[in-house]
Amino acid sequence: MATKLPANEFEDRLERVRDRLAETDADAGVWFGATSIEYLTGFDHIQTERPVVLAVTADRIEITVPRLEVERVSANSRIDAVHHYDDYPGGQPIRTVVDMLEGLSVDRVAADSEGAPGTMGYQGPPLTEFVSVETQGWASRLRWEKSDAEVDLIRESATWANLGHRYLADYTEPGAHPATASQRASADASRAMLDALGERYVPRTRGDGPVSAGYIAGEQTRLPHGHTANRRLEEGDALITGATANVDGYRSELERTMFVGEPSDEQAHYFELMLEAQDIAIEALGPGVPIAAVDRAVRNYFEEQGVADLAQHHVGHNIGLGGHEPPYIDRGWGDHCESDHTSYDADDAAMRPGHVWTIEPGIYTETDGYRHSDTIAITEDGIEWLTHYPRDLESNVVPVE
Repeated sequence: MATKLPANEFEDRLERVRDRLAETDADAGVWFGATSIEYLTGFDHIQTERPVVLAVTADRIEITVPRLEVERVSANSRIDAVHHYDDYPGGQPIRTVVDMLEGLSVDRVAADSEGAPGTMGYQGPPLTEFVSVETQGWASRLRWEKSDAEVDLIRESATWANLGHRYLADYTEPGAHPATASQRASADASRAMLDALGERYVPRTRGDGPVSAGYIAGEQTRLPHGHTANRRLEEGDALITGATANVDGYRSELERTMFVGEPSDEQAHYFELMLEAQDIAIEALGPGVPIAAVDRAVRNYFEEQGVADLAQHHVGHNIGLGGHEPPYIDRGWGDHCESDHTSYDADDAAMRPGHVWTIEPGIYTETDGYRHSDTIAITEDGIEWLTHYPRDLESNVVPVE
């Protein structure tokens, strides 16, 4: 079982961005985004009002952090030098970054943005006031196609997501509160995961466990991003569940539509329509398949069934270090790649080995929502299911005594 990304993954990523750097007039690649910094170096942090900025040259890797991150980042052997500033707003983050770049003899940079994002109220000068900046999305684009090692971590995540979901189903009954049932399932699955993996588990959470499992119930399910209502479960409720696990920063996605007690004929009808739509999407997946075609196949089915007006979102998205990553399974993706507003090209409009997709077409009526989500990897010759929780109606009915 894979629990940690091997060191050679970072070496390969850094080599690839340095190759891109060599194709430009820039002296350094610069990243403000927390996920890109983690992807390139393995240093993970919570993006706040305190900017963290990574600089990569042909032979050096240096980073600027707030004082409170110095001890954590100093343990990272991939980073050659750490620069820090006093806490914002008393310190001067961008001035410290400029000093770092001057020490590297950098005049021009290729950066993922023109300055630090305004997270949690941060306001500071853009880097463009001090050096010449051209923007790039190198690290973000590299993340689309996962390596075998990355897929291994997502596969491990799916294993524990499946367990979390099983606990969730076991703790679901009339009278249970969705919030406490979710917390109980998450805690018990996390305990099992930590007991099984022991010291092999890479710490990735602050207080919470590595497994998260929960659901929304009743009328909240008609909202794709509904909330956990403050009421107890009742017989007849529809549930939309969600389970995942954090394995060295990588996640999977498992969602199911369930029912407390036997569903009504209407609920069973819409469940089967949703399940068939997911089948259609999954059967359409594969290397070289136009991404937009998968969404169109589902939409065509919904139109044939007269429920297209009940679909509120695209079929799926990539997943990995981020819960949502491009590409997106949307009928407009191919057109999007040809737009003057993106850096994507025609090759980016097709599925490739290493893509890891969530497949989650949904139907939302005036009273209930219906959505499964499974995590599926594209391989050289087909697909690999990573989540394995039962999908049929009978397996997703919670018996009521």
